[in-house]
Amino acid sequence: MKANMLWWVLVLLTSACKLSDNKQAKVQDPIKKHSQAVHVLDDVWMRDPFITLAPNGYYYLSCTRKNAYYPDSLPAMQFFRSKDLMDWEDLGVQWKAKETEWGNMLYERAKTFKKKKTLLAPDVHGVGPMIWAPEIHFINGKWVIVTTSNLQRASLFISKGDKLEGPFEEPFGVDFGHRHDPSIFMDGNTPWLVYRCAEMIQLTDDLRGFVGEPIKAGPSDRKMGHEGCYITKVEDKYVLWGTAWSTDEMRHGTYNLYYCTADKVTGPYGPRKFAGRFLGHGTPFKDKDGQWWSTAFLNGEYIPAEVVAQQGTDANIATTINKQGLTLVPMDIEMENGEVVVKVLDKHYASPGEEEVQQFSLAN
Repeated sequence: MKANMLWWVLVLLTSACKLSDNKQAKVQDPIKKHSQAVHVLDDVWMRDPFITLAPNGYYYLSCTRKNAYYPDSLPAMQFFRSKDLMDWEDLGVQWKAKETEWGNMLYERAKTFKKKKTLLAPDVHGVGPMIWAPEIHFINGKWVIVTTSNLQRASLFISKGDKLEGPFEEPFGVDFGHRHDPSIFMDGNTPWLVYRCAEMIQLTDDLRGFVGEPIKAGPSDRKMGHEGCYITKVEDKYVLWGTAWSTDEMRHGTYNLYYCTADKVTGPYGPRKFAGRFLGHGTPFKDKDGQWWSTAFLNGEYIPAEVVAQQGTDANIATTINKQGLTLVPMDIEMENGEVVVKVLDKHYASPGEEEVQQFSLAN
């Protein structure tokens, strides 16, 4: 009898320890806490990180990478995936420029491109196409990739199945045009291409053609910015995101994220509001618990957040508190009195700097 009672005591104690451990792990999980920026993949050089949560329960990540990190230092696209946003699996290179019609067009264009200074990553042949800001979207059971380049040409690719792997179809061939930083927004079943911060054009349902003419969209009071446009929907409001330097001068100040809202995807949109400092070309997304995050990355001279908080930043240079790799910054995006309100939960990203040229009310 005593032995049996002792066994039950041990079982209860073990269960209590497990519950305590699980509770403690949940408290310590920075994703669950959703209060401070989380830095991962610090050994991966990246820019323009984009994350989407797929129906299979994985988060997928695409980003700009230097050609030097690809096979033979030639332009390519590489993807990652994660179950929890903390530990990431490298899916490897799934697209190589030399193996596609559009990619080979970039090589030909590079030979005569006038803005030679933009060829930032020359390959072994001295010609330097580079793939910029790929985005990955899971639409109608397939992966759709939109990307731009350093040669003022963009493209769209579609996977052959439901896995994020090549080879990909090229429905537009070399005729997608100059659509800087393209993104796709699904308004119900209607796909829209958003680009050049911001123009938009409707895509056909099969994503293989355009419908109508391009539409200009943006804030009612000023220019949104120069890149990184993206659309989300919060209840019945459309939120257009865009990126600009805080001083309105390229590579001066901090690289920030802004937004404006509308009742229709095509607008008209309201005034530009402040979303987050150091969050330029960030893409807001929801995690599995419905919490909002924005991606962020190193763009400028790195200065620790504590130093920036004490000393401010120099408006004459580009400054960031993001280290190399991927930074995830927690946000709340809510409706208040019929308006979308964006709140960044990490104080180091939440407010404009002193060099910010646009004045924002506290309500923003």
